[in-house]
Amino acid sequence: MKLVTKKLLLAAAVTGLLAGCDSGGINIAPVNEDNSVDNSTGGGDNGGVDSNPCAAYEKAGSVKQGTFDGVNCIYSAAFVDSGNPLTVDLVIPALENGGAHIFEGSLFVGNNYDDDTTMAAAGIAEGGDGAQLTVQAGATVAFPNSTKFMVVNRGSQVFAVGTAQDPITFTSLSDVEGTVGPEDVQQWGGMVINGFGITNKCAYDAELKTSECHVLAEGAAGKDQSNYGGDNNSDSSGQLEYVRVKHTGAEVANGDELNGITFSAVGSGTMVKNLQVYSTYDDGIEMFGGAVSFENYLAMYVRDDSIDIDEGWSGSITNALVIQSATDGNHCIESDGIGSYSTDSASDIERNTNVVAAGLNSRPVIDGLTCIISAQSGGTHDPGAGWRFREGIFPMITNSMVIGSFAADENGEEGSNYCLRVESDETIAALEAGVEAGITSNIFACADKTKGGPVGAQDLEAWAVANGNVFATVPGDAALNPTAMADTGFQVLEGPLSVFSIDTASMLVNDAAIGITPVERAYLGALNASDTDWTAGWTYGLHEGSRAQALWFEQ
Repeated sequence: MKLVTKKLLLAAAVTGLLAGCDSGGINIAPVNEDNSVDNSTGGGDNGGVDSNPCAAYEKAGSVKQGTFDGVNCIYSAAFVDSGNPLTVDLVIPALENGGAHIFEGSLFVGNNYDDDTTMAAAGIAEGGDGAQLTVQAGATVAFPNSTKFMVVNRGSQVFAVGTAQDPITFTSLSDVEGTVGPEDVQQWGGMVINGFGITNKCAYDAELKTSECHVLAEGAAGKDQSNYGGDNNSDSSGQLEYVRVKHTGAEVANGDELNGITFSAVGSGTMVKNLQVYSTYDDGIEMFGGAVSFENYLAMYVRDDSIDIDEGWSGSITNALVIQSATDGNHCIESDGIGSYSTDSASDIERNTNVVAAGLNSRPVIDGLTCIISAQSGGTHDPGAGWRFREGIFPMITNSMVIGSFAADENGEEGSNYCLRVESDETIAALEAGVEAGITSNIFACADKTKGGPVGAQDLEAWAVANGNVFATVPGDAALNPTAMADTGFQVLEGPLSVFSIDTASMLVNDAAIGITPVERAYLGALNASDTDWTAGWTYGLHEGSRAQALWFEQ
Protein backbone atom coordinates (compact mmCIF):
# COMPACT_ATOMS: atom_id res chain seq x y z
CA MET A 1 0.00 0.00 0.00
CA LYS A 2 1.41 3.36 -0.95
CA LEU A 3 2.27 5.86 1.78
CA VAL A 4 -0.31 8.44 0.63
CA THR A 5 -3.09 5.82 0.62
CA LYS A 6 -2.21 4.72 4.13
CA LYS A 7 -2.30 8.29 5.39
CA LEU A 8 -5.73 8.85 3.83
CA LEU A 9 -7.08 5.71 5.46
CA LEU A 10 -5.64 6.76 8.82
CA ALA A 11 -7.19 10.21 8.48
CA ALA A 12 -10.54 8.63 7.64
CA ALA A 13 -10.33 6.38 10.69
CA VAL A 14 -9.58 9.31 12.97
CA THR A 15 -12.45 11.32 11.42
CA GLY A 16 -14.81 8.43 12.13
CA LEU A 17 -13.69 8.30 15.74
CA LEU A 18 -14.15 12.03 16.16
CA ALA A 19 -17.64 12.04 14.70
CA GLY A 20 -19.23 10.83 17.93
CA CYS A 21 -17.23 13.16 20.18
CA ASP A 22 -18.41 16.30 21.93
CA SER A 23 -17.24 19.52 20.39
CA GLY A 24 -14.20 21.24 21.79
CA GLY A 25 -11.54 18.51 21.43
CA ILE A 26 -10.71 14.86 21.04
CA ASN A 27 -12.47 12.69 23.59
CA ILE A 28 -11.18 9.22 22.74
CA ALA A 29 -9.18 7.46 25.43
CA PRO A 30 -5.96 5.83 24.28
CA VAL A 31 -5.94 2.06 24.07
CA ASN A 32 -3.02 0.32 25.74
CA GLU A 33 -1.16 -2.63 24.30
CA ASP A 34 -3.60 -5.02 25.99
CA ASN A 35 -6.49 -3.07 24.37
CA SER A 36 -7.62 -1.68 27.73
CA VAL A 37 -8.60 1.97 28.02
CA ASP A 38 -6.02 4.11 29.81
CA ASN A 39 -7.28 7.00 31.92
CA SER A 40 -4.34 7.05 34.30
CA THR A 41 -2.43 9.87 32.69
CA GLY A 42 -5.23 12.17 31.77
CA GLY A 43 -7.28 14.98 33.15
CA GLY A 44 -10.81 16.15 32.50
CA ASP A 45 -13.00 14.70 29.80
CA ASN A 46 -10.20 14.05 27.36
CA GLY A 47 -9.44 10.65 28.84
CA GLY A 48 -5.74 11.41 28.96
CA VAL A 49 -4.98 11.68 25.25
CA ASP A 50 -3.90 15.31 25.51
CA SER A 51 -1.49 14.64 28.38
CA ASN A 52 -0.09 11.36 27.08
CA PRO A 53 2.68 12.36 24.67
CA CYS A 54 3.61 8.80 23.71
CA ALA A 55 3.57 7.55 20.13
CA ALA A 56 0.35 5.95 18.95
CA TYR A 57 -1.03 4.28 15.86
CA GLU A 58 -4.43 3.06 14.66
CA LYS A 59 -4.77 -0.43 13.27
CA ALA A 60 -7.81 -2.64 12.68
CA GLY A 61 -10.07 -0.14 14.37
CA SER A 62 -8.12 0.22 17.60
CA VAL A 63 -5.61 2.76 18.78
CA LYS A 64 -2.43 1.55 20.42
CA GLN A 65 -0.34 3.97 22.42
CA GLY A 66 2.61 3.79 24.76
CA THR A 67 2.22 4.29 28.50
CA PHE A 68 3.53 7.55 29.94
CA ASP A 69 5.13 7.33 33.38
CA GLY A 70 5.51 11.07 33.78
CA VAL A 71 8.92 11.22 32.10
CA ASN A 72 9.32 8.31 29.69
CA CYS A 73 7.07 6.45 27.30
CA ILE A 74 7.01 2.66 27.63
CA TYR A 75 6.00 0.36 24.76
CA SER A 76 5.39 -3.33 25.42
CA ALA A 77 6.01 -6.09 22.91
CA ALA A 78 2.28 -5.95 22.11
CA PHE A 79 2.89 -2.48 20.65
CA VAL A 80 5.74 -3.66 18.40
CA ASP A 81 8.24 -6.52 18.40
CA SER A 82 10.07 -8.76 15.95
CA GLY A 83 7.04 -11.05 15.78
CA ASN A 84 4.67 -8.08 15.81
CA PRO A 85 6.23 -5.62 13.35
CA LEU A 86 5.05 -2.10 12.74
CA THR A 87 2.95 -2.21 9.57
CA VAL A 88 1.48 1.32 9.67
CA ASP A 89 3.15 4.70 9.86
CA LEU A 90 4.35 5.84 13.28
CA VAL A 91 5.72 9.14 14.58
CA ILE A 92 7.95 9.14 17.68
CA PRO A 93 7.93 12.66 19.15
CA ALA A 94 10.53 14.39 21.26
CA LEU A 95 9.63 14.32 24.95
CA GLU A 96 10.11 17.08 27.47
CA ASN A 97 12.49 16.89 30.43
CA GLY A 98 14.82 14.38 28.81
CA GLY A 99 12.21 11.67 28.48
CA ALA A 100 12.91 8.58 26.38
CA HIS A 101 10.83 6.16 24.36
CA ILE A 102 11.61 2.73 25.84
CA PHE A 103 10.73 -0.30 23.74
CA GLU A 104 10.46 -3.52 25.70
CA GLY A 105 10.46 -5.53 22.47
CA SER A 106 12.55 -5.15 19.35
CA LEU A 107 11.48 -2.39 16.99
CA PHE A 108 10.80 -3.99 13.60
CA VAL A 109 9.49 -1.63 10.92
CA GLY A 110 7.56 -3.34 8.13
CA ASN A 111 7.03 -6.98 7.29
CA ASN A 112 9.86 -9.15 6.06
CA TYR A 113 9.63 -11.16 2.84
CA ASP A 114 11.88 -13.94 1.61
CA ASP A 115 10.34 -14.75 -1.78
CA ASP A 116 9.35 -12.68 -4.80
CA THR A 117 5.74 -13.90 -5.00
CA THR A 118 4.74 -12.94 -1.47
CA MET A 119 6.54 -9.64 -1.73
CA ALA A 120 4.84 -8.73 -5.00
CA ALA A 121 1.43 -9.69 -3.63
CA ALA A 122 2.02 -7.32 -0.71
CA GLY A 123 2.92 -4.49 -3.08
CA ILE A 124 6.48 -4.16 -1.81
CA ALA A 125 8.93 -3.22 -4.55
CA GLU A 126 10.86 -0.20 -3.27
CA GLY A 127 11.32 2.12 -0.32
CA GLY A 128 8.06 3.88 0.52
CA ASP A 129 5.83 0.89 -0.16
CA GLY A 130 5.92 -0.27 3.46
CA ALA A 131 5.53 1.34 6.87
CA GLN A 132 7.30 4.60 7.63
CA LEU A 133 8.86 5.37 11.01
CA THR A 134 9.45 9.04 11.75
CA VAL A 135 11.57 10.06 14.73
CA GLN A 136 11.41 13.74 15.56
CA ALA A 137 14.39 15.93 16.35
CA GLY A 138 15.50 15.63 19.96
CA ALA A 139 13.88 12.25 20.58
CA THR A 140 15.62 9.42 22.43
CA VAL A 141 14.76 5.79 21.66
CA ALA A 142 16.02 3.15 24.10
CA PHE A 143 16.03 -0.63 24.53
CA PRO A 144 16.31 -2.58 27.80
CA ASN A 145 18.82 -5.34 27.10
CA SER A 146 21.07 -7.13 24.65
CA THR A 147 18.29 -9.25 23.12
CA LYS A 148 16.49 -6.26 21.64
CA PHE A 149 17.37 -4.47 18.42
CA MET A 150 15.89 -2.46 15.57
CA VAL A 151 15.24 -3.50 11.97
CA VAL A 152 13.91 -1.47 9.05
CA ASN A 153 12.75 -3.99 6.46
CA ARG A 154 12.82 -3.61 2.69
CA GLY A 155 10.13 -1.28 1.42
CA SER A 156 9.85 0.44 4.78
CA GLN A 157 11.66 3.63 5.69
CA VAL A 158 13.02 5.44 8.73
CA PHE A 159 13.16 9.23 8.82
CA ALA A 160 15.21 10.27 11.84
CA VAL A 161 16.13 13.87 11.12
CA GLY A 162 17.58 15.75 14.05
CA THR A 163 19.46 19.02 14.24
CA ALA A 164 22.78 20.11 15.72
CA GLN A 165 20.83 21.53 18.67
CA ASP A 166 18.45 18.57 18.96
CA PRO A 167 20.08 15.32 17.79
CA ILE A 168 18.26 11.99 17.82
CA THR A 169 19.65 9.23 20.02
CA PHE A 170 19.21 5.47 19.79
CA THR A 171 20.61 3.92 22.96
CA SER A 172 20.13 1.62 25.93
CA LEU A 173 17.92 1.85 28.99
CA SER A 174 21.09 1.80 31.09
CA ASP A 175 22.20 4.97 29.30
CA VAL A 176 18.85 6.63 29.99
CA GLU A 177 19.08 5.62 33.65
CA GLY A 178 22.64 6.89 33.92
CA THR A 179 24.17 3.57 34.97
CA VAL A 180 26.18 2.84 31.82
CA GLY A 181 29.94 3.32 31.66
CA PRO A 182 31.43 5.50 28.91
CA GLU A 183 32.86 2.51 27.03
CA ASP A 184 30.23 -0.08 27.96
CA VAL A 185 28.92 -2.12 25.03
CA GLN A 186 26.29 -4.83 24.41
CA GLN A 187 23.62 -2.86 26.23
CA TRP A 188 21.24 -3.45 23.30
CA GLY A 189 21.58 -5.03 19.89
CA GLY A 190 21.86 -2.19 17.39
CA MET A 191 20.19 -1.20 14.14
CA VAL A 192 19.76 -3.09 10.85
CA ILE A 193 18.48 -1.37 7.71
CA ASN A 194 17.62 -3.60 4.74
CA GLY A 195 17.28 -2.36 1.19
CA PHE A 196 16.75 -3.44 -2.41
CA GLY A 197 20.28 -2.59 -3.51
CA ILE A 198 22.75 -4.83 -5.30
CA THR A 199 24.73 -7.43 -3.37
CA ASN A 200 27.13 -9.81 -5.07
CA LYS A 201 25.73 -12.60 -2.91
CA CYS A 202 22.99 -12.73 -5.59
CA ALA A 203 23.18 -13.56 -9.32
CA TYR A 204 22.61 -10.80 -11.90
CA ASP A 205 22.11 -10.80 -15.65
CA ALA A 206 23.91 -8.56 -18.12
CA GLU A 207 21.51 -5.71 -17.31
CA LEU A 208 22.13 -6.12 -13.56
CA LYS A 209 18.67 -7.52 -12.93
CA THR A 210 17.98 -10.31 -10.49
CA SER A 211 15.19 -12.39 -9.00
CA GLU A 212 14.76 -14.25 -5.74
CA CYS A 213 17.47 -12.15 -4.10
CA HIS A 214 16.74 -12.49 -0.39
CA VAL A 215 19.96 -12.67 1.58
CA LEU A 216 19.63 -13.29 5.32
CA ALA A 217 20.50 -10.16 7.26
CA GLU A 218 22.48 -10.08 10.49
CA GLY A 219 20.34 -11.07 13.44
CA ALA A 220 18.17 -13.27 11.21
CA ALA A 221 16.83 -16.28 13.09
CA GLY A 222 13.25 -17.40 13.64
CA LYS A 223 10.89 -14.50 14.19
CA ASP A 224 13.89 -12.15 14.07
CA GLN A 225 14.57 -13.04 10.42
CA SER A 226 14.99 -10.28 7.91
CA ASN A 227 16.30 -10.28 4.36
CA TYR A 228 17.94 -7.85 1.99
CA GLY A 229 18.99 -7.49 -1.62
CA GLY A 230 17.66 -6.71 -5.07
CA ASP A 231 18.69 -4.76 -8.13
CA ASN A 232 17.83 -1.17 -7.22
CA ASN A 233 20.95 0.64 -6.03
CA SER A 234 19.01 3.92 -6.01
CA ASP A 235 16.44 2.62 -3.51
CA SER A 236 15.61 4.77 -0.48
CA SER A 237 15.35 3.47 3.06
CA GLY A 238 14.76 6.99 4.39
CA GLN A 239 17.00 9.57 6.05
CA LEU A 240 19.32 9.71 9.06
CA GLU A 241 20.66 13.11 10.03
CA TYR A 242 22.18 14.24 13.33
CA VAL A 243 21.74 10.75 14.75
CA ARG A 244 23.72 9.11 17.57
CA VAL A 245 23.74 5.33 18.12
CA LYS A 246 25.25 4.29 21.46
CA HIS A 247 26.29 1.19 23.47
CA THR A 248 25.37 -1.45 20.87
CA GLY A 249 26.73 -4.64 19.45
CA ALA A 250 25.18 -7.50 21.38
CA GLU A 251 25.16 -11.09 20.17
CA VAL A 252 21.62 -11.91 19.10
CA ALA A 253 19.71 -15.13 18.53
CA ASN A 254 21.67 -16.70 15.66
CA GLY A 255 25.10 -15.80 16.98
CA ASP A 256 25.54 -12.58 14.98
CA GLU A 257 27.28 -9.72 16.69
CA LEU A 258 25.26 -6.71 15.65
CA ASN A 259 26.94 -3.44 14.76
CA GLY A 260 26.10 0.17 15.47
CA ILE A 261 24.19 0.21 12.19
CA THR A 262 24.21 -2.50 9.53
CA PHE A 263 23.37 -1.16 6.06
CA SER A 264 22.29 -4.24 4.07
CA ALA A 265 21.99 -3.43 0.35
CA VAL A 266 20.80 0.07 1.23
CA GLY A 267 20.44 2.27 -1.84
CA SER A 268 21.82 5.69 -2.73
CA GLY A 269 18.40 7.28 -2.30
CA THR A 270 18.92 6.94 1.45
CA MET A 271 20.35 10.10 2.99
CA VAL A 272 22.88 9.74 5.82
CA LYS A 273 24.58 12.87 7.12
CA ASN A 274 25.99 13.64 10.57
CA LEU A 275 25.95 10.14 12.03
CA GLN A 276 27.74 8.93 15.16
CA VAL A 277 28.28 5.47 16.58
CA TYR A 278 29.59 5.34 20.13
CA SER A 279 30.79 2.36 22.18
CA THR A 280 29.81 -0.69 20.16
CA TYR A 281 31.01 -4.25 20.54
CA ASP A 282 31.30 -5.17 16.87
CA ASP A 283 31.55 -2.79 13.90
CA GLY A 284 30.53 0.85 13.77
CA ILE A 285 28.88 0.81 10.35
CA GLU A 286 28.94 -2.19 8.05
CA MET A 287 27.77 -2.13 4.45
CA PHE A 288 26.72 -5.31 2.69
CA GLY A 289 26.35 -4.20 -0.93
CA GLY A 290 24.17 -1.28 -1.92
CA ALA A 291 25.25 2.27 -2.65
CA VAL A 292 24.30 4.39 0.36
CA SER A 293 26.70 7.27 0.99
CA PHE A 294 27.75 9.05 4.18
CA GLU A 295 28.75 12.60 4.98
CA ASN A 296 30.21 13.51 8.38
CA TYR A 297 30.60 10.24 10.25
CA LEU A 298 32.04 9.92 13.76
CA ALA A 299 32.96 6.56 15.30
CA MET A 300 34.20 6.38 18.88
CA TYR A 301 35.21 3.36 20.96
CA VAL A 302 34.26 0.75 18.37
CA ARG A 303 35.74 -2.58 19.45
CA ASP A 304 35.96 -4.19 16.03
CA ASP A 305 36.01 -2.28 12.72
CA SER A 306 34.78 1.31 12.60
CA ILE A 307 34.06 1.02 8.86
CA ASP A 308 33.36 -2.43 7.41
CA ILE A 309 32.68 -2.99 3.71
CA ASP A 310 31.54 -6.13 1.85
CA GLU A 311 29.44 -7.61 -0.96
CA GLY A 312 29.89 -4.87 -3.52
CA TRP A 313 29.20 -1.63 -1.65
CA SER A 314 29.72 1.25 -4.08
CA GLY A 315 28.89 4.31 -1.98
CA SER A 316 31.09 7.05 -0.57
CA ILE A 317 32.19 8.45 2.78
CA THR A 318 33.05 12.14 2.94
CA ASN A 319 34.55 13.45 6.19
CA ALA A 320 34.88 10.76 8.85
CA LEU A 321 36.59 10.75 12.22
CA VAL A 322 37.45 7.45 13.91
CA ILE A 323 38.74 7.36 17.49
CA GLN A 324 39.56 4.00 19.00
CA SER A 325 39.66 3.29 22.71
CA ALA A 326 43.06 3.35 24.37
CA THR A 327 42.76 -0.39 25.00
CA ASP A 328 40.44 -1.73 22.30
CA GLY A 329 39.50 -1.53 18.63
CA ASN A 330 40.55 -3.44 15.53
CA HIS A 331 40.55 -1.78 12.10
CA CYS A 332 39.63 1.73 11.13
CA ILE A 333 38.63 0.19 7.77
CA GLU A 334 38.20 -3.50 7.07
CA SER A 335 36.96 -4.10 3.56
CA ASP A 336 36.12 -6.96 1.24
CA GLY A 337 35.13 -6.78 -2.38
CA ILE A 338 33.23 -10.01 -2.92
CA GLY A 339 30.88 -11.81 -0.55
CA SER A 340 31.92 -15.42 0.17
CA TYR A 341 35.22 -14.77 -1.63
CA SER A 342 37.33 -17.85 -2.23
CA THR A 343 40.24 -18.98 -4.39
CA ASP A 344 40.01 -22.65 -3.44
CA SER A 345 38.95 -23.87 -6.88
CA ALA A 346 38.92 -22.87 -10.53
CA SER A 347 35.20 -22.15 -10.31
CA ASP A 348 35.82 -19.81 -7.34
CA ILE A 349 38.43 -17.89 -9.31
CA GLU A 350 36.11 -17.71 -12.31
CA ARG A 351 33.34 -16.32 -10.12
CA ASN A 352 35.67 -13.66 -8.75
CA THR A 353 36.67 -12.67 -12.27
CA ASN A 354 33.05 -12.44 -13.40
CA VAL A 355 32.00 -10.35 -10.39
CA VAL A 356 34.81 -7.87 -11.02
CA ALA A 357 34.14 -7.76 -14.78
CA ALA A 358 30.50 -6.91 -14.10
CA GLY A 359 31.53 -4.13 -11.71
CA LEU A 360 29.79 -5.85 -8.81
CA ASN A 361 32.73 -5.85 -6.42
CA SER A 362 33.02 -3.23 -3.66
CA ARG A 363 34.21 0.11 -4.99
CA PRO A 364 34.19 2.59 -2.11
CA VAL A 365 35.17 6.23 -2.44
CA ILE A 366 36.46 7.66 0.86
CA ASP A 367 37.66 11.24 1.18
CA GLY A 368 38.73 13.13 4.30
CA LEU A 369 39.11 10.35 6.88
CA THR A 370 41.06 10.75 10.13
CA CYS A 371 41.76 7.51 12.01
CA ILE A 372 43.24 7.70 15.50
CA ILE A 373 44.03 4.12 16.37
CA SER A 374 45.47 2.57 19.51
CA ALA A 375 48.48 0.37 18.94
CA GLN A 376 47.22 -2.26 21.36
CA SER A 377 47.37 -6.04 21.20
CA GLY A 378 44.87 -7.21 23.82
CA GLY A 379 41.56 -5.85 22.55
CA THR A 380 38.25 -7.65 22.26
CA HIS A 381 38.73 -8.70 18.64
CA ASP A 382 42.21 -8.11 17.18
CA PRO A 383 45.05 -5.59 17.55
CA GLY A 384 44.50 -1.96 16.63
CA ALA A 385 45.23 -1.27 12.97
CA GLY A 386 44.48 1.09 10.10
CA TRP A 387 43.16 0.05 6.69
CA ARG A 388 42.76 -3.45 5.29
CA PHE A 389 41.74 -3.95 1.64
CA ARG A 390 41.17 -7.48 0.37
CA GLU A 391 39.01 -9.97 -1.53
CA GLY A 392 38.69 -8.07 -4.77
CA ILE A 393 37.89 -4.61 -3.43
CA PHE A 394 38.69 -1.54 -5.57
CA PRO A 395 39.16 1.34 -3.09
CA MET A 396 39.59 5.01 -3.91
CA ILE A 397 40.96 6.72 -0.78
CA THR A 398 42.17 10.33 -0.68
CA ASN A 399 43.03 13.17 1.71
CA SER A 400 43.13 11.02 4.82
CA MET A 401 45.31 10.17 7.82
CA VAL A 402 45.99 7.12 9.97
CA ILE A 403 47.61 8.06 13.29
CA GLY A 404 48.75 5.16 15.45
CA SER A 405 51.61 6.85 17.25
CA PHE A 406 50.03 8.46 20.33
CA ALA A 407 51.19 5.44 22.36
CA ALA A 408 54.04 2.98 21.94
CA ASP A 409 53.41 0.04 19.65
CA GLU A 410 52.47 -3.03 21.69
CA ASN A 411 52.68 -5.67 19.02
CA GLY A 412 55.41 -4.59 16.67
CA GLU A 413 57.13 -7.94 16.41
CA GLU A 414 54.04 -9.51 14.86
CA GLY A 415 53.45 -6.54 12.59
CA SER A 416 49.79 -6.33 13.55
CA ASN A 417 49.54 -2.61 14.31
CA TYR A 418 49.92 -1.66 10.66
CA CYS A 419 48.62 1.41 8.90
CA LEU A 420 48.01 -0.08 5.45
CA ARG A 421 47.38 -3.66 4.36
CA VAL A 422 46.54 -4.79 0.83
CA GLU A 423 45.70 -8.34 -0.24
CA SER A 424 44.16 -10.39 -3.11
CA ASP A 425 45.28 -10.50 -6.72
CA GLU A 426 42.29 -8.51 -7.97
CA THR A 427 42.82 -5.63 -5.55
CA ILE A 428 46.56 -5.47 -6.16
CA ALA A 429 46.10 -5.49 -9.94
CA ALA A 430 43.56 -2.65 -9.74
CA LEU A 431 45.87 -0.52 -7.61
CA GLU A 432 48.77 -1.17 -9.93
CA ALA A 433 46.69 -0.11 -12.93
CA GLY A 434 45.56 3.01 -11.04
CA VAL A 435 42.34 3.52 -13.00
CA GLU A 436 39.51 2.01 -10.97
CA ALA A 437 41.32 2.05 -7.64
CA GLY A 438 43.78 4.36 -5.94
CA ILE A 439 45.25 5.41 -2.60
CA THR A 440 46.74 8.90 -2.75
CA SER A 441 47.36 12.07 -0.71
CA ASN A 442 47.27 10.27 2.63
CA ILE A 443 49.51 10.35 5.74
CA PHE A 444 50.34 7.19 7.67
CA ALA A 445 51.96 7.07 11.12
CA CYS A 446 52.24 3.58 12.60
CA ALA A 447 55.21 1.61 13.87
CA ASP A 448 54.21 -1.16 11.45
CA LYS A 449 53.84 0.76 8.22
CA THR A 450 52.40 -1.85 5.87
CA LYS A 451 51.43 -5.47 5.49
CA GLY A 452 50.68 -7.41 2.33
CA GLY A 453 51.53 -6.56 -1.24
CA PRO A 454 53.70 -6.23 -3.25
CA VAL A 455 52.05 -4.07 -5.90
CA GLY A 456 53.74 -4.94 -9.15
CA ALA A 457 57.50 -4.78 -8.75
CA GLN A 458 57.35 -2.57 -5.64
CA ASP A 459 56.77 -3.44 -2.04
CA LEU A 460 53.60 -1.88 -0.65
CA GLU A 461 55.28 1.03 1.12
CA ALA A 462 57.35 1.97 -1.94
CA TRP A 463 54.27 1.80 -4.16
CA ALA A 464 52.26 3.97 -1.75
CA VAL A 465 55.01 6.60 -1.57
CA ALA A 466 55.29 6.62 -5.36
CA ASN A 467 51.55 7.26 -5.52
CA GLY A 468 51.58 10.38 -3.35
CA ASN A 469 51.38 9.07 0.20
CA VAL A 470 53.65 9.83 3.17
CA PHE A 471 54.80 7.54 5.99
CA ALA A 472 56.11 8.83 9.30
CA THR A 473 58.92 6.86 10.88
CA VAL A 474 57.50 5.82 14.25
CA PRO A 475 59.68 4.13 16.88
CA GLY A 476 58.08 0.92 18.04
CA ASP A 477 59.07 1.40 21.67
CA ALA A 478 57.99 5.01 22.18
CA ALA A 479 55.12 7.33 21.38
CA LEU A 480 55.39 9.98 18.69
CA ASN A 481 53.16 12.98 19.29
CA PRO A 482 51.64 14.22 16.01
CA THR A 483 50.35 17.55 17.31
CA ALA A 484 51.70 21.00 16.63
CA MET A 485 52.07 21.42 20.41
CA ALA A 486 54.95 18.94 20.49
CA ASP A 487 58.48 19.93 19.58
CA THR A 488 59.03 17.16 17.05
CA GLY A 489 59.41 16.75 13.34
CA PHE A 490 55.98 15.15 13.14
CA GLN A 491 53.19 17.74 13.17
CA VAL A 492 49.87 17.08 11.44
CA LEU A 493 47.19 17.70 14.10
CA GLU A 494 46.11 20.59 16.27
CA GLY A 495 46.18 20.32 20.06
CA PRO A 496 44.95 20.00 22.67
CA LEU A 497 41.89 18.12 21.32
CA SER A 498 44.13 16.59 18.65
CA VAL A 499 41.53 15.74 16.04
CA PHE A 500 41.81 18.80 13.80
CA SER A 501 44.38 18.76 11.04
CA ILE A 502 46.68 21.74 10.64
CA ASP A 503 47.13 23.43 7.29
CA THR A 504 49.05 21.24 4.88
CA ALA A 505 51.66 23.95 4.33
CA SER A 506 52.59 23.69 8.02
CA MET A 507 52.62 19.90 8.26
CA LEU A 508 55.85 18.11 9.04
CA VAL A 509 56.58 14.41 8.62
CA ASN A 510 60.07 13.08 9.36
CA ASP A 511 61.30 16.66 9.95
CA ALA A 512 60.27 17.78 6.48
CA ALA A 513 57.34 19.30 4.64
CA ILE A 514 54.94 16.56 3.60
CA GLY A 515 55.36 17.15 -0.13
CA ILE A 516 51.76 16.23 -1.00
CA THR A 517 48.68 18.37 -1.53
CA PRO A 518 44.99 17.63 -0.99
CA VAL A 519 43.02 16.36 -3.94
CA GLU A 520 40.13 18.69 -4.84
CA ARG A 521 39.76 20.06 -1.30
CA ALA A 522 41.56 22.43 1.04
CA TYR A 523 42.92 20.10 3.73
CA LEU A 524 43.72 16.53 4.73
CA GLY A 525 41.62 14.61 7.21
CA ALA A 526 38.13 14.91 8.63
CA LEU A 527 38.41 18.31 10.30
CA ASN A 528 40.42 21.48 9.97
CA ALA A 529 40.51 24.31 12.49
CA SER A 530 39.86 26.92 9.80
CA ASP A 531 36.74 25.13 8.56
CA THR A 532 33.35 24.48 10.15
CA ASP A 533 33.46 21.90 12.94
CA TRP A 534 30.73 19.51 11.84
CA THR A 535 31.02 17.59 15.15
CA ALA A 536 30.07 20.59 17.29
CA GLY A 537 26.86 20.62 19.30
CA TRP A 538 25.38 17.22 18.55
CA THR A 539 28.03 14.53 19.11
CA TYR A 540 28.73 12.74 22.37
CA GLY A 541 32.11 11.87 23.88
CA LEU A 542 34.25 14.28 21.90
CA HIS A 543 33.78 17.77 23.32
CA GLU A 544 33.81 18.97 26.91
CA GLY A 545 30.33 19.35 28.32
CA SER A 546 29.00 16.36 26.41
CA ARG A 547 31.11 13.42 27.47
CA ALA A 548 31.85 11.18 30.43
CA GLN A 549 35.62 11.08 30.02
CA ALA A 550 38.40 12.95 28.29
CA LEU A 551 40.05 11.52 25.20
CA TRP A 552 42.98 9.32 26.13
CA PHE A 553 45.39 11.15 23.81
CA GLU A 554 44.46 14.73 24.74
CA GLN A 555 47.45 16.89 25.59
